[in-house]
Amino acid sequence: MEKISAKLINWASILEQGTRVQAVTTATMPFIHPHVALMPDAHLGLGATVGSVIPTLGAIMPAAVGVDIGCGMIAVRTQYTRDQLPADRRPLREAIERAIPLSAGAQNRKVSREHTSERLEQLTGEAERTGFDPATYAKRWELQLGTLGSGNHFIEVTVDELDRVWLFLHSGSRGVGNKIAQKHIRVARDLCEKRWIELPDRDLAYLTEDTDEFWEYIGQMRWAQSYALLNREEMMDRVVRQFSEWVQGDVERQDEINCHHNYTEQETHFGKQVWLSRKGAINAELGRPGLIPGSMGTASYVVAGKGNPVSLNSAPHGAGREYSRSRARRTFTREQLREAMAGIEYRDTDAFIDEIPAAYKNIDRVMADAADLVEVRHTLRQIVNVKGD
Repeated sequence: MEKISAKLINWASILEQGTRVQAVTTATMPFIHPHVALMPDAHLGLGATVGSVIPTLGAIMPAAVGVDIGCGMIAVRTQYTRDQLPADRRPLREAIERAIPLSAGAQNRKVSREHTSERLEQLTGEAERTGFDPATYAKRWELQLGTLGSGNHFIEVTVDELDRVWLFLHSGSRGVGNKIAQKHIRVARDLCEKRWIELPDRDLAYLTEDTDEFWEYIGQMRWAQSYALLNREEMMDRVVRQFSEWVQGDVERQDEINCHHNYTEQETHFGKQVWLSRKGAINAELGRPGLIPGSMGTASYVVAGKGNPVSLNSAPHGAGREYSRSRARRTFTREQLREAMAGIEYRDTDAFIDEIPAAYKNIDRVMADAADLVEVRHTLRQIVNVKGD
C-alpha cells in the first residue's frame, strides 16, 4: 500500500505514470471523502481510472461509475470433476456459442424461454417504477438480455485446485447500459458548463443531489445494474443447459456467486454515508465472496473479502490492461496467442490477439498486491474459453 496523498491510497505495484496522474486528478475533486482507493489492477480509463474506488459526498460523477454499468462476474460450482468430462471439448464450446449471442451489438432472434420472459418482466416493472422507458436508449434491449458482448467479456469452463468444475462468465449491461451512461455523462458536462464549474477533466463532470438530473441518473443506473445482474444469470442458465447436454447429466449448483465491479452503492465509510463508486473493483467486506478473473489463458480466483477499511472494503476486479488494444495488436502475434492458450479449447482467430494474456498485468502480481484485501478461496484454470469478436 502506498499513500500518494492524503486523498489517494494506492495498492498497485505496477502503475503507469498517466494512470497515476489521472487518479491524482480524480482525488482532487472537492466532494471526495475520505480518499480514493486505487486497486492493484488500476489502468487508464475515461475520466476516472479503471480500478479505483471513489467515495463522494452529495455528488456523483457518471464517468466514475463507467460506461458498462453493472459489469461483473458470475460463477457456478458444479458437482463434476475434470475426469468426468468428455475428452472432446470443442462440441461444448460450439454449443455455448450457439446458445449465447456473442460480440458487440449481438442479439437474440426472439425471446423464447420462460426464464428469459420472467427476467424481462422484472426489468420492465423496475423501469416503469423508475419512470423511464429503456427503449428510448436501445430499442433491442429485450433481445440483448442473455448476450455476452465483446472485448474482455468471456464465458469459461474452469477447474479449481481440487479439479472441481466451475462455470464462469464476465459481462455487463450491454448496449442499453452503455447508452444510459453516455447520456448522463453528457448531462453532467452540460450542467457543469451552465454553472461555470471549472473541471480538471471534462469527464469528471458531476451531478449533485439537489438536482432532478442526479436522481434520474441514480434510478436509471440502478436499473442498468439490475439488467447486468440478470443478464449474467440468463447466460449462466444457458451455459448450464449446454454443459448438462454435453456431460449427459443434470447439473447441481453447489456454489454460486454473482458480483458487480462497475457500480455505485450508498455505504458508510469513515463516519459518513457516501456514494461509493467502484469502477473496476469488487465489494470486499469481511467474509463477502467475490470473483477476480485473470485474462484468457491465466488463472482466476474465488475470494473472500478481508474488510480492509482503508481500501473502503474493496478489491481488484481482474488483471488490468498493460497494453492498449491497438498496441497489443502491433506487438503480439496469433502464434503467440496460440502458445498462451495451449491446452485450452478456444476459437482460434486473429480477433483475440488484443486479449492475449501478455497484454494484461500478471494476475499473480495483482493478487500479491491484494493480499491485505482478500483471501483466496479457490484458484480456477480454464479448459474452455468463449469470447465475442
